[in-house]
Amino acid sequence: MSGADEPIEPVGDEEAAPLAGTSEEDLEALRAFEAALEEEGGPDVAGAPSEGSAQLEQAVRERDEYLDALRRLQAEFDNYRKRVAREQSELLERASQGLLERLLPVLDALDLAAAHAKPVAGDQDEAETLGRISALLGDVLAKDGLERIGEAGEQFDPTVHDAVLHVPSEHGEDEAGADAAPAGPIVEDVLRPGYRIKGRVLRPAMVKVRG
Repeated sequence: MSGADEPIEPVGDEEAAPLAGTSEEDLEALRAFEAALEEEGGPDVAGAPSEGSAQLEQAVRERDEYLDALRRLQAEFDNYRKRVAREQSELLERASQGLLERLLPVLDALDLAAAHAKPVAGDQDEAETLGRISALLGDVLAKDGLERIGEAGEQFDPTVHDAVLHVPSEHGEDEAGADAAPAGPIVEDVLRPGYRIKGRVLRPAMVKVRG
């Protein structure tokens, strides 16, 4: 019973109670390592944020460079696409213009045949039939931008008319219509019609002028 009455000795701090199985040399080495860390101010963690910031800045620069390169590439592609579309449009216009120029003699032949056609008894007027065919072909070609130029009575324009004949106007006619008639020569007759496509003259009209 006397053993149960003996006082229990208090346990000291960790230094006073070394870990079981740890030699004194190991404890001394551990104390020396802890002291060295305290003198150096602990592990160096200040450099980590600085290194991460530098990597972020580099990533931002690379992103900006990639974006600039992408914008330049997109601009170059847009210019290329517009140039190709313009070249294709010009090519189609030249091809259409070449076809229309080759069809002009056909229109001239129809006009000439209609002008010299003679009516056939008991049948539809040949001149009327040829005129309808010529008008139909003209309407089809007009959808491609072909426009006929040269009408009798209009003022002579050297940019669209080719004067091959000239007749002087009568003196009395000049005096009577001096106020109403436009200045300069007038188209007396159209010997061969002219044509233009989209404002560009393919062939000037061959005309006889008066005045």
